Amino acid sequence: MRITIGLLLSWVCLADIVQAAQDKIVVSGTVPSEATRAQVLSRLHELYGAESITDQMEVGNVVAPANWDQYVLKMLGPNLRHISAGQVQVEGNQIRVSGNVKNEALRQEVTSALASSFNQTYQVHNTLQVSSGQQALDETLGQRTIEFESGSTILTAKGRVVLDEMAQVIRELNNPRIAIIGHTDNVGLRESNIELSLARAAAVRQYLIGKRIESSSMSVTGSGPDAPIADNSTAEGRGKNRRIDFKIMN
Repeated sequence: MRITIGLLLSWVCLADIVQAAQDKIVVSGTVPSEATRAQVLSRLHELYGAESITDQMEVGNVVAPANWDQYVLKMLGPNLRHISAGQVQVEGNQIRVSGNVKNEALRQEVTSALASSFNQTYQVHNTLQVSSGQQALDETLGQRTIEFESGSTILTAKGRVVLDEMAQVIRELNNPRIAIIGHTDNVGLRESNIELSLARAAAVRQYLIGKRIESSSMSVTGSGPDAPIADNSTAEGRGKNRRIDFKIMN
């Protein structure tokens, strides 16, 4: 995610909110005072954690509209985390928000939260779109893989964290029918790899059942080494091939 806060005379801009892997936040732009900069950083630290924030803000000789600090700080709320591949701009009294959210309820929630952050002299222009269920799953998983202990079906702590996030998205999508597909690299016997990939997919399904996902909505398949997405001749490529895919079924 990148957040740009800029202020030019009476023009204020909060722009370029883009969901990124690992939820890294870059905040940049020009603000009217060091106090404002500190307040914005403090709010972002609360939302995302200090380790996720890269501060590129500058303090400049600019004039802010009345109560600008309060409005911007109120706008920097948890609802912004629902926007992916999006942008929020505040230019004078015009607020424009675009991007993707996972469902219609979230679209309305984000819009309402933004509108309530400003007084009635501001106008909110909403072009948020509801992303497809598959897109929501793909964005949540990102470039990460579901990790297991070596050669086993036991999920690592990191693997459980990713699945917790996936479970939340699946619930928000109202439990669609999902195919869980296990994959491996090409090291070892193909038959053993297919068996391992199926067992890992089943382990993922069982974990998601424990997170209140309907068991009847999930099927499992093991593809073993047959559908690589990277070069198995490198360690990095083999790591990418040892993965779990989630596909929404029509």
